Amino acid sequence: MPDPRTATPTPLPPLRTQADHLIALGVHTRAALPAAEVRAFAERHADGGGGTLLAVHPERAPASVLAPLLRHSGKPGFVVTDMPDVDRFTPSGINLPESPLYLVSGVDRGDHLANWSPEEALPALTEHHRTPLLLTEGIHWVLQQPAALERNRCFMTIGSRLRKPNGTYDARTPALWISNGTGRDGRERRGAPKVGWCWWRNRHTWLGFASATGRTPSGPDPSDQGA
Repeated sequence: MPDPRTATPTPLPPLRTQADHLIALGVHTRAALPAAEVRAFAERHADGGGGTLLAVHPERAPASVLAPLLRHSGKPGFVVTDMPDVDRFTPSGINLPESPLYLVSGVDRGDHLANWSPEEALPALTEHHRTPLLLTEGIHWVLQQPAALERNRCFMTIGSRLRKPNGTYDARTPALWISNGTGRDGRERRGAPKVGWCWWRNRHTWLGFASATGRTPSGPDPSDQGA
């Protein structure tokens, strides 16, 4: 097993800052959440320590909505053309909070697992008590911390899988990386952040496996509780 140390480029912004950024991007509107609710959630959890990511439930803000909000080198993010079913990649084997907002702790890019296949990486993460990120969580991370996505240091989000009608999993697994502007991406997208996929049993030297230590639901708002 490779060195399991984390690979978070820089500390995440405070939760209040993350909430303001999501609101500025209009994510709260797309998720049908009042801006005040997003800010109140961040305020309630503001003293929970650093390194925590604020996430919107994927049913409220799916990958197809979040991806275009990404930016790298001044270019917007996009989903590859051969992944029109991107929002059908849902949590697999993950106890996801049901609340519209939740926290993701201990986010790690998983550089130490570069050149592993998803098939190999998943049990290794599980052995070290880590949970793979969902695609939407990976996008949230890069929205809040663009430095998390670097050329030749990108990551897969194997917490999201697509189950086929026969009950088996689609062999594609979602990932985030920076486009080279080749093929169907188009030259104009060179340097743009990209949501794509790789095969379940393939290895890539430039893709780690993003993971976290856990997820925390929003919990009740104290202002709604009786005295």
